[in-house]
Amino acid sequence: MPVFNKPYRAFLFDMDGTVLNSIAAAERIWTVWALRHGVDVASFLPTIHGARAIDTINRQGLPGIDAEAEAAWVTQAEIDDVEGIVEVASAANFLKSLPAHQWAIVTSAPRALALRRMAAAGIPEPSVMVTAEDVSAGKPDPAGYRLAAQRLEVDVSECLIFEDATVGILAAEAAPADLLIITSTHEHPLDTAHATISDYSSVSAQVDATGQLRLNAL
Repeated sequence: MPVFNKPYRAFLFDMDGTVLNSIAAAERIWTVWALRHGVDVASFLPTIHGARAIDTINRQGLPGIDAEAEAAWVTQAEIDDVEGIVEVASAANFLKSLPAHQWAIVTSAPRALALRRMAAAGIPEPSVMVTAEDVSAGKPDPAGYRLAAQRLEVDVSECLIFEDATVGILAAEAAPADLLIITSTHEHPLDTAHATISDYSSVSAQVDATGQLRLNAL
């Protein structure tokens, strides 16, 4: 796969589904929200992943609701419920092996929720983290990935993005940057032309003589 043993200035990671698995917790909260608003749960839940809460709510087109207040309720409920949140296999050790100034997390979650979930899963806090509050347009808009690269003082085209969800994949493609898909939280096989790995147990990273990161298959 072309992303392996290729030099990158930095690695950029989505959070949910990419470095940690929060599906059970997220779906518990969003099920309560959907039932309260008469939204069909079965068709709704597959749409929540990777997007900001306010974007998910606005997409429903529900009359007479305060989307910001609803998003705040969802966020607080998710902060309060981290039961069952775990790292994607070997993610924490993989992230700890990277130089601090060469990786970032770009998540659609608000900062408080991101920190809560990362702590629950044992994921190290990065020096650069772009969250829902940092951008006016969430994924699939590439603004978050471009901002993370800017904060790391690199060009986004020189980064490798780690993603799992459709909206995140679209954001990475639009950035544009190389992309590696993490598949361990997918219930169904993902049809993609991008490189894929199940989790981080099959890869390692090294810094080459020029100071760039290279991803290696084990």
